[in-house]
Amino acid sequence: MIERYTRKEMGDIWSMENRFKSWLEVELAICEAWHELGVIPAEDMQQIRSNAGFDLNRILEIEEKTRHDVIAFLTAVEEKVGPSARFIHLGCTSSDIVDTANALLLFRAGMLISGALNSLLETLSDLAHRHRGRLVMGRTHGIHAEPTSFGLKMTNFYAEFSRHQARWRRAVDNIRVGKISGAVGTYAHLDPEVERITCKLLGLKVDPISSQIVQRDRHAEYFTALALLAGGIERVCVELRHLQRTEVLEVEEGFTKGQKGSSAMPHKKNPISAENLTGLSRLVRTNALAAMENMALWHERDISHSSVERVIMPDSTILIHYMLFRLNNLLSNLKINEANMERNLNSSMGLYFSQRVLLGLIEKGMQRQEAYELVQGHAMHCWENQVFFPDRIRSDSRICDFLSADRLDTLFDTQYYLQHEKLIMDRVFENGK
Repeated sequence: MIERYTRKEMGDIWSMENRFKSWLEVELAICEAWHELGVIPAEDMQQIRSNAGFDLNRILEIEEKTRHDVIAFLTAVEEKVGPSARFIHLGCTSSDIVDTANALLLFRAGMLISGALNSLLETLSDLAHRHRGRLVMGRTHGIHAEPTSFGLKMTNFYAEFSRHQARWRRAVDNIRVGKISGAVGTYAHLDPEVERITCKLLGLKVDPISSQIVQRDRHAEYFTALALLAGGIERVCVELRHLQRTEVLEVEEGFTKGQKGSSAMPHKKNPISAENLTGLSRLVRTNALAAMENMALWHERDISHSSVERVIMPDSTILIHYMLFRLNNLLSNLKINEANMERNLNSSMGLYFSQRVLLGLIEKGMQRQEAYELVQGHAMHCWENQVFFPDRIRSDSRICDFLSADRLDTLFDTQYYLQHEKLIMDRVFENGK
C-alpha cells in the first residue's frame, strides 16, 4: 500500500494540473517579493492571495487560440483575480516561471527518489549482514575464480548505491536554483531583490547568473545521475539473472501462488523483474543523452530544449522511482538457494585452490614460472578428467617436497577466503553511517 501511494505521489508531481500549480506558486512568490519591496499595494496583494487560481480546462481552451501555454495560464489566472492581476508576472519572462517551477518539481521528485534509494540501501544492508560468511563461487568472465561470500556480493552493491545516493544528492542540490532575471538575464525590468526574496520563499537558491534560462548543464547532471543509478540497478539485475540460470540457480525471484512463467511451458519460473529493469535502464540512459544535447542552445536561449524536457523530466524520474521500488521488492523476496551455492563451489573440483598452491610453492622457494606451470598442469588434468584438485596435488611428490601434509590442509581451507570479510564489511558500513 505504501509502495502504491508513493508511486502515485511521484506521478502527481508531473500531472498537468500540478505543473500549472507550480507556475502559480512561483508567480505568487514573485508578487510577495514585489509587495515586500513596496511595488504591489497591500489591497492588491490581498486580492491576488485570495483569488489567484485557474481552471485547467480554461487554460487549455485559451491555449488553443494563443499557442502559448504561459500566456494561456496567465490569462486564466487573470480572469480569476480581476484588476489586481496587472501586478502578476511583472517584469518577468516565461522562463522565469517555467525554469523556477521546474526546479521545484525536479527537487520534489528528487527527494522521493532519494527516499526510495534509502529503502533499497536498507534492504541491501540486511541481505549483506544476513548472508555474511555464506560461501559462494566468485566468477570472472563467467568462469569459476575463487570463493567469496554472498554477503560480500551484497556489500559491493550497497557500496555502489551509497555512491549513487551521494551523487544524486549533489545533483538534486545543484538543480535547486531559481531565476527571476528577465528576458536575457540582466534584470532590466526587475530588481535582483525580487529574485532573492522569491527563491527564499520557494526554498530555492538563486542562480548566480542566468540568460533567459537556467543553463542546462545543471539538468544534464541531474539526468546523468539518474542514468548512472539506472546502470547500478541493471548491474544488480544482470547478476541476479545469471545466478538464476538453471545451471547455477543460486537465487530465484519470488514466485507467487497463481503466477505463470510461460504460455507454453508450465514449468517456467523466469527472472522477469530483473529483465524488465534491465530494459527500463536503457530508457533512462537514453534520456540522459537527450539532456546533454539540450546544453548547447542558441545565444541566450532557444526553445529546442523545451519539448525534450516535457518528456524526459516526468519519464526519467517516474521510471527510476518505479525501478527502485521494483528492485527493492525483488531483493526483499529473493529466494536464496544455499545448497546450490555449495554444490556450485564443489562443481569445479577444488580448482579454485590453484593460487593458494602456487603461492605456497613460491613461499617455499620454487621459482614462480616453474610453480605456475606445475600447478596449471595439474589443474588442466583435473578439469579434463574430473579429478578432485586437492587429491591430485597431494599425490605429486615434487609438491610434497615443498609443502607438508599439514601445510596443504591449511591451503585447502575454504574459510581462508573470508579472513578479511569482516574488515571489508566494516569499512563499507562504517563509512555508510
